[in-house]
Amino acid sequence: MSETKRHHHFIGGEHVAPSSGEYFPSINPATRGVLYEAARGGAEDIDRAVRAARAAFEDPAWRDLSQTKRGHLLRRLGDLIGENAEELARMESSDNGKLLREMRGQLAGLPEYYYYYAGLADKIQGSTIPTSDRRVLNYTTREPLGVVGAITPWNSPLTLTTSKLAPALSVGNTVVIKPSEYTSATVLRLAELVLEAGFPPGAVNVVTGFGAEAGQALADHRDIAKISFTGSTATGARIAANTASRFIGSTLELGGKSPNIVFEDANVANAAMGVVAGIFAAAGQTCIAGSRVFAHRSVYDELLERVTERARTIKIGDPLDEATELGPLAFEDQRDKVAGYVDLGRSEGAKVLTGGNATDAGLGGFFYEPTVLVDVDNDMRVVREEIFGPVAAIMPFETEEEVLRLANDTEYGLAAGVWTSNLSRAHRVADRLEAGTIWINTYRAMSPMSPRQGFKNSGVGIEHGTETIKEYTRLKSVWVNTSEDPVADPFVLRS
Repeated sequence: MSETKRHHHFIGGEHVAPSSGEYFPSINPATRGVLYEAARGGAEDIDRAVRAARAAFEDPAWRDLSQTKRGHLLRRLGDLIGENAEELARMESSDNGKLLREMRGQLAGLPEYYYYYAGLADKIQGSTIPTSDRRVLNYTTREPLGVVGAITPWNSPLTLTTSKLAPALSVGNTVVIKPSEYTSATVLRLAELVLEAGFPPGAVNVVTGFGAEAGQALADHRDIAKISFTGSTATGARIAANTASRFIGSTLELGGKSPNIVFEDANVANAAMGVVAGIFAAAGQTCIAGSRVFAHRSVYDELLERVTERARTIKIGDPLDEATELGPLAFEDQRDKVAGYVDLGRSEGAKVLTGGNATDAGLGGFFYEPTVLVDVDNDMRVVREEIFGPVAAIMPFETEEEVLRLANDTEYGLAAGVWTSNLSRAHRVADRLEAGTIWINTYRAMSPMSPRQGFKNSGVGIEHGTETIKEYTRLKSVWVNTSEDPVADPFVLRS
């Protein structure tokens, strides 16, 4: 362990050792080997990072920078991410087990998020408001909140950090990031690129560590103006209560149990590939996973055969190998959680049609086979609770009304898929599904330009698109008396 690389916090533009002097290991989920050690942060480290962010926010070098020049910095950051894409992709693949080829695809598109918000930076405008008195001018402005706290997960560290960082910086905030303890390295590298792009020291700070220590301290800090969190619904509920009690905002992207619906008139071959992509891509470790599959009874057998056959042939192995199609789960507890849910499904009466076993893929890591469950119903825990792994529950339905009832019978509302050749039905079903993102004849399509919001227990607030700007600004109304007449005595009645 003495030869293992150590990562410090990144605070005020510098690498800073943890106040406790403690570090913790990051484990390669494919091999169980130690990748590096990260600083174990706590309240003292968070306070130092927030003070650095506050100083940067109040510094004229950042505060008085024009909106257009902020956009230039974001564009330069996007360029640097593109230039370092291979390094970042390999780091993230080793850290959380995602396929290298998938990470290359994500990194190829990631600069576009920064370019989008770079272009938006000087398009953020207020408005003038007509008043009953022509001598009084009323106008609004949008201004930054201050220091934003971002708490990000392990399944897509760079992408989900970017969803918060790019809009927050574009409007002039500064940021303190607490990445997942399982995936610290790429977020720390991103902070270095932020500095290289020309942002002032302290504009972006990273404190690594555990949620109960560093994450809680960040959420509790008195100088944080907003918390943006992606993670579990239970943690999001605690953050929502915390921020509400202090009258500050929160954006929360939480869990999901998304339905993927295949109607009788769908192209079944295409729908089967959509189901496979929706649940087995990223080993099912995504909040938008299409884990509940509903197939019309007339196409149920065909869809089931196609999905099961593809699941059986998915190549499990080293995520850095170009031939691998399914990598490991991100850490041992997550693999055990997935295995526990499949065992629970069996005890509830579900049948495992394929998969259903943990494996080390000959590498010693935390792998789990692509799994298809049948003989399930919407009341089983394995169907109602988020598993966050490569486990699909496939159920038949008879009518449109029935499947809408089943699809909406969930505490979550993040995403949904619809497969049909009937244009009228597509729009009709999309209108009635209780989810923030609806995909029709596709699944997992995303863009920085398209807003994303969770319904019900899947969260509050908006990420992506122009709408997210409101999440990171506050509205100010300014009234100006343009008349040079003497101000009237308020206690003298006027006719």
